[in-house]
Amino acid sequence: MVGAAVLLPELRETGPGRWLLLGLVFLLGVVAMLPWGAVLGSVFRTMMGLAWAMISMYAVAALSGVFYPVAGWPAPLQWLAQLSPLYWIGVAVRSVLLPESAAAAEVGGEFRLVLALGVLLAWAVVGVLVAPVLLRRMARRQSGSAVQAARERVLAKGY
Repeated sequence: MVGAAVLLPELRETGPGRWLLLGLVFLLGVVAMLPWGAVLGSVFRTMMGLAWAMISMYAVAALSGVFYPVAGWPAPLQWLAQLSPLYWIGVAVRSVLLPESAAAAEVGGEFRLVLALGVLLAWAVVGVLVAPVLLRRMARRQSGSAVQAARERVLAKGY
């Protein structure tokens, strides 16, 4: 936030309430995304599987609307983009930092901050409920010797 305030002087005019809201969006975004990293780590067991997971995450990021507006896309792609928590993080950040006139580039022509916060909260709740279950299941499948063998393989091969 400090870097943005230095590079974009018009952000310095933003009041402290907006900065607090941006901090809330940041924390909610982290809580919404972090459990899903644990889920992916527990589902994919090999480095190749994790590579495919990362490629799919790059695709989700490209479709999320963070880099360019999705309002001009066909409706099915807009719906697909709105399934991603990254889309809603982008909506929330834009609604906090940009003027109301920038909402014309959004789907529906308006910032939907309350909806964005609600969707991020839902992603966070589902992630917090799902991640421990999958991590427990993964831990039950691992014996001490399997963990030691995997550790030795990583130390020997580097992956």
